[in-house]
Amino acid sequence: MSTQVTEPRTGTAPQVELKLRPNLLFTIVAIGAIVVGAFSALGGIGGAIYTYQTAAVENIVTPDDAVIPGIDVRGPISMWVQSDIITSHQLAGTDGLRYAEMERVVPQIDEATGEVVLDEAGEPVMVPNEARMSWITATSLTSVLALGILSYAFSAFAFVVGLTLVGLGLVVLKLRRDAVAFA
Repeated sequence: MSTQVTEPRTGTAPQVELKLRPNLLFTIVAIGAIVVGAFSALGGIGGAIYTYQTAAVENIVTPDDAVIPGIDVRGPISMWVQSDIITSHQLAGTDGLRYAEMERVVPQIDEATGEVVLDEAGEPVMVPNEARMSWITATSLTSVLALGILSYAFSAFAFVVGLTLVGLGLVVLKLRRDAVAFA
């Protein structure tokens, strides 16, 4: 951008003329922003569709005791509801204890009598704590659901950033054209 000042006429302020030349750099940046933005927006849409379809294949429905019962687990809210009820059921089955709070092994209980099984030395026979092991499954399931929620969030972010980049690119192109028209 260059300016040219003309000599003032008597009694008037100096006049300034702006001479703007189209800039190839602005054009390249604007087109680049539009292309990257379009791919980002399409990627966001594609990510949300992929996450939805992957969840739909599993045919999971929230149980009757969930915060929102009887809904298909497809979107981020239903994924959160399912994760919450899995954790609630797990805590109910382990007396409120989480994996790290439980013993790794417990005494074996005779199913017929309900008493502790003893070995030849009179010591309790120790077996893996099945209640503790069930936390591994519950944690795996809730982690997958959390990743689904994050996938939706990331897809939404990519879509919004993409639209923003396309909009900014279009604005830069418009401003460049308008600047050329005034030159």
